[in-house]
Amino acid sequence: MIKKTIFIFLFSVGFVSCKKEVVKETNTQKVAEVILVKTYNYSELKPFLEKKDDKIYVINFWATWCAPCVKELPFFEKIKQKYADKNVEVLLVSLDFPKQVEKKLIPFIKKHKIQSEVVLLDDVNEDVWIKAIDENWSGALPATIIYNKNNRKFYEQSFDYETLESELLTFIN
Repeated sequence: MIKKTIFIFLFSVGFVSCKKEVVKETNTQKVAEVILVKTYNYSELKPFLEKKDDKIYVINFWATWCAPCVKELPFFEKIKQKYADKNVEVLLVSLDFPKQVEKKLIPFIKKHKIQSEVVLLDDVNEDVWIKAIDENWSGALPATIIYNKNNRKFYEQSFDYETLESELLTFIN
């Protein structure tokens, strides 16, 4: 009986001391933000310029090497945030060089925390697509189109926030 008691005691002590200790590990990994910039030629971009739904589209043609373009980008970002509930969509069409997307464009988007959709227009037939976008466009940047199903305006100019918002409001009201 004593042997049995000692055996049970030792078995219990051994069992308790061998209890698997659960250690909760926290695996913290910093997930890199992946930014993809789709590249279109003009015929692929054209549907973005001709939508006939209930939204208002603000399409800005710009480049990272264009100082006035860079200066006005925060205004387009503010418009996107402020008027999202008014069915306003902003599309930023970059005219940067295709070989510079990874080295310049994507780092620029990250640095400036751009939330609007950015696409790259890569089409060597600029004489064709510039005039197709607007017959009076010289090709100078920045340039902006604001349109809805009933109205369309083209602006070959840079904007300050107040002027951009004022132009947008003509489509909302």
